[in-house]
Amino acid sequence: MVVEESPVVSLLRLVERMPLPPLPGGRGRPYVYGEPLMVKALVVLLMKRLPTVHSLLAVLAEPTAEMQQGRAHLTDAQGRFPSRRTWERRLAALPERLPTLIRTMGAFLLGLLQPWPRGGQAAAIDATTVRARGGVWHKKDRDAGMVPHSSIDTDAAWTKSGWHGWVYGWLLHLVITVSDTVWLPLAAAATPANVADNVQAPALLADLPPEVHFILGDVHYNDPALREQCTQDGRILITTKRGRYPHTDAGVDVRRLFHQLRSHSIENFNAQFKTMFGCLGSVPTRGTLATSRFLLGAVLL
Repeated sequence: MVVEESPVVSLLRLVERMPLPPLPGGRGRPYVYGEPLMVKALVVLLMKRLPTVHSLLAVLAEPTAEMQQGRAHLTDAQGRFPSRRTWERRLAALPERLPTLIRTMGAFLLGLLQPWPRGGQAAAIDATTVRARGGVWHKKDRDAGMVPHSSIDTDAAWTKSGWHGWVYGWLLHLVITVSDTVWLPLAAAATPANVADNVQAPALLADLPPEVHFILGDVHYNDPALREQCTQDGRILITTKRGRYPHTDAGVDVRRLFHQLRSHSIENFNAQFKTMFGCLGSVPTRGTLATSRFLLGAVLL
C-alpha cells in the first residue's frame, strides 16, 4: 500500500532545499542546531495553528505516522532533538531573521520562475491591516495607562483604514511582484498598526533584487524622500496622486492603469494570505514577538 505524504512533511522536505543565507557572525558559542531545523519547527507551528512551543512539542509527541516523520525531520544529523528551552530560545530569535529569509527566498524564486516574461519588471508595495487578538485598547484607557481587560494585546496599535475604518492591531508591510502568473513576496515587515506606510517603506525597498525596475504604490507612498531613494537605486516610483477626485492632469490615465495592476496583484495576494492562514478575523497570537513570527513566517511559508 502506498502511503500519501502529508502536506506538513512535504513542506519540511522543501525547507531542506531552501537557499538559506549564512547566519551573521558574532561573539559567543556557535549554534548547535542549524537554522533549517528552526524553520521546520516554524512550518509545523503554522500548519498546525499552534500558539506555543509547548503545544508544538505536544503535537510532535503524538504517535501518528505524520508526527513520527515530522519529528525525524526535526532531528539533526547526529540524531539529536533540541530541548524545550532550545526551541523556545531559538524560535524567539527567529522573527528578527525572517525578513532576510523572505528576501533570499524571493530573489531565488524570482530567478527560477521568471514572472516577467514580457518585461515590465514591477513590484507592488502596500501594507494590510490585521486585527489584534482579544479586546481593543481605547485611547482614553491607553493615555491613562489602564488596561481594562487581560485579553488586550498592549503591543498592538490603532490605525484608520479606508476600507475597514478604525482597526486595533498590526500592519503587514509587503513588496510583491506585479505579474499575471505568480505573486512573489520580495520583502516583508510586521509592525504595530500605527507605523506609517512611508516610514516603513525605505527599509522594505532597500536591497530589492536588481531586476525590479518599477515600484507601484498608493497615495501613502507619494513621498519625496521615498521617490529620491528609488531614483538613487535606479528605480521608478509610481503612485496615485493626492487631491480631490477626479484628477484631470495629463498623467491620470497612466497612473490609473498602474494602480489597477498594483491592486490586482497586492489585493489578491493579501486576500489569499489572510484566507490561508486564518487572518480574516484576527491574528491567533499576542505580543510583538509571537505576532511577527506568525505573520512573517506565514509569508515565508
